[in-house]
Amino acid sequence: MARRIDVTGAGGVRLAAWEFADPPKTGLDPVDDQVDGRADAAPGAPGVLLLHGLMGRASHWASTARWLAARHRAVALDQRGHGQSEKPRQAAYTREAYVEDAEAALEQLGLAPALLIGHAMGALTAWQLAAKRPELVRGLIICDMRASALGAASQREWADWFQAWPVPFATLADVRKWFGEDDPWVERPNPARGEFYAEVMHEGADGWRPVFEPEQMLRSRETWVYDAHWEELAQVRCPTLVVRGVDGELGRAEAQEMVRVLPAGEYAEVSDAGHLAHYELPLAWRGAVSPFLDRVLGV
Repeated sequence: MARRIDVTGAGGVRLAAWEFADPPKTGLDPVDDQVDGRADAAPGAPGVLLLHGLMGRASHWASTARWLAARHRAVALDQRGHGQSEKPRQAAYTREAYVEDAEAALEQLGLAPALLIGHAMGALTAWQLAAKRPELVRGLIICDMRASALGAASQREWADWFQAWPVPFATLADVRKWFGEDDPWVERPNPARGEFYAEVMHEGADGWRPVFEPEQMLRSRETWVYDAHWEELAQVRCPTLVVRGVDGELGRAEAQEMVRVLPAGEYAEVSDAGHLAHYELPLAWRGAVSPFLDRVLGV
């Protein structure tokens, strides 16, 4: 069950925020996704804002959000250009715009001071917001995002990768197979990766294509391809947990350096997981972050 809440982001961009929770045990027939069927957390429960990574969408956090919903008000945001949020061609896809969108979501949803949980690009947005508006953020979880610049070669590799996608896909099964097995970037079969990408496809007259524009994704990632973000990381004063999948994109040495730079940093890792740790192994992910959540949210 999901409930959509509309948010107005920077420059008037329309954003979709989502609360995920199992429906109450009333014996009633299920209702559609636009109706509030969630079992509310206790009044005054701490707010949590979940931010997906590049090419992701709020639904990738559904498992985590449902788990959190028993004790917290957990909301996942479709960021600009993603999911069911607006994808205007002329809109800014800058770090500032993404951060202002998250700031607007916290304020309009009444979540602050909130715990921010971000994956990859969403983690960068979260720590930049925590540095900019510390009064809005009580804690932060960074999942598999580097603080170092990736370099121009990374951007060229991504552009080539987008060109290699065999779009349109005839079926969702083809999507799952290509991203889970046939993609040259896949070292070994990864069904969770196939499912992840199946969630960001929509069906058109000629088959299945991504819900986002690859050109907008390339523009969005420029700021961590060419720029490092250690300075903003050092400005984050709230308790912060840096989490990495052992086989992910954030190496252990860099993760531990991030913890050292953070004024109140902690470290955790998810064994046998890659870049999509929260999606691939949700139970192991919960185990890695639970002690931190209990301390920071105090419930």
